[in-house]
Amino acid sequence: MADLHRDIPTTTEVGADDGLPDDPFTEDTLGALLAEAHALLAEHPVADGYSGLPWALRHLPWYDLELGEAAVDTDVPRLREGHVGVLFWSLHLPEGPEGGRATAATLEQLDQVRAVIESHPDGLRLAGTAGEIIDARNRGRVAVVPGPAHAGALDDSLGILRILHALGLRVLTLTGTAWAGERGLTRFGEEVVREMNRLGVLADVSGASSATAERTLALSKTPVMCTRSAARELRPHPANLPDELLTALGRAKGLCMVPLTAEQTGPTIRDVADHLDHVRDVAGPECVGLSGTYDSGAVHPRELADASRYPHLIAELLRRGWSETELSLLTWGNVQRALRSADFMARAAQQRREASNAKRTELDNP
Repeated sequence: MADLHRDIPTTTEVGADDGLPDDPFTEDTLGALLAEAHALLAEHPVADGYSGLPWALRHLPWYDLELGEAAVDTDVPRLREGHVGVLFWSLHLPEGPEGGRATAATLEQLDQVRAVIESHPDGLRLAGTAGEIIDARNRGRVAVVPGPAHAGALDDSLGILRILHALGLRVLTLTGTAWAGERGLTRFGEEVVREMNRLGVLADVSGASSATAERTLALSKTPVMCTRSAARELRPHPANLPDELLTALGRAKGLCMVPLTAEQTGPTIRDVADHLDHVRDVAGPECVGLSGTYDSGAVHPRELADASRYPHLIAELLRRGWSETELSLLTWGNVQRALRSADFMARAAQQRREASNAKRTELDNP
C-alpha cells in the first residue's frame, strides 16, 4: 500500500451538497448525546494515532497553534474542544522514502517536531511513555508522541534505529524495504523487530503485506499497531484489513486505529462508526482505536472535518449502544495499554539482551 500522506495538506470534508442524508440525530437527541460524549471524553480523552501536522506546518511561513491556525486541521483550541489528550505525529514523507535522503528527512522532521513543541509550551508537550502522557494531561498539555516513521529511515542500520529512539521516535512502519516486503520479514527484518521490542518502539504494519503483518504479529513481544487501517469487509481499500488479519490482530492484543478518511471509511460519520463497530466485533473492544489522519491531505467524512469533531463521533457510538468501558478503551485505554506494554517489555528485554549490531548483508546474504 502506498503511503496515505499527500504532498499538499489541505483541510477537506465531504460537503453538505453531496446528496447524502442529513444528520441522523434530532436536535434534542443530538444535544443530549453530545453532552454525554463531552463528559465521557473529559474522563477518557482521545489518543489520535496519526497526525500529519509536522509536514503541514513546513508549508506555512508563520503559525500559532495556541491561538488557533486556520491553515491546518489541528491547533490547540480545536484539540481541547475535541478532547484530544495525545497525538502521534507522523514522520512519514508525502513522496515516500528517497534512498539516502530518508534518514536525513526523518531527522529533519524530528527536529521540526521538537521546534513546534518548544514554541508552544502552554499547549503541547513531548512524550514517549504512558507515564509522560499522563503527566502532560495532568499539566493541561496535549502530549505529542513522535511516529510513525517509515522503515526506510533506518537505512538498514540498527544503530540508526537506536539514535531515532533516543531522539523520541516511538512507532516505526514496517513496509517498503528489502527486509519488510511482500514476502514478509527477512532474518534482518526479524532482528529489527527484536531490537524495537528491546527499545520500546512499537511496530506499525499499516500498508504492510499480509506476510509481513503476520510474521510481525507472531514475533513481537509488544502490541503491534495498524495506525491507519479500517475494515476491508466494509470498504475494499488496499490499506484496510481483511477479517482474518483483524482476528489475528485481536488475538495478539494489537491495535487497529481506524482512520477518519472518506477514502478508507466512507463519506459520513455513520460510515466511520460502521468500521468501528466491525473492528470491535471481529477483533474485540481491546483492539480498536482512532486515527484522525488530519493534516495528511486526506478528505474527511461529514461532521469530522478537523480535530475538534471527536465528540460527534462518540455521540454516534453512544447512540449505537457502545458502553462507557468500550468507549474508554477506544479513545484512551488501548493506546495507553500498548505504550505501557512497550515500556515494560523494553525494561525486561534490556536486562536480558545486549543491543544488536547485526548487519543485513550478513543475515540476509550469508
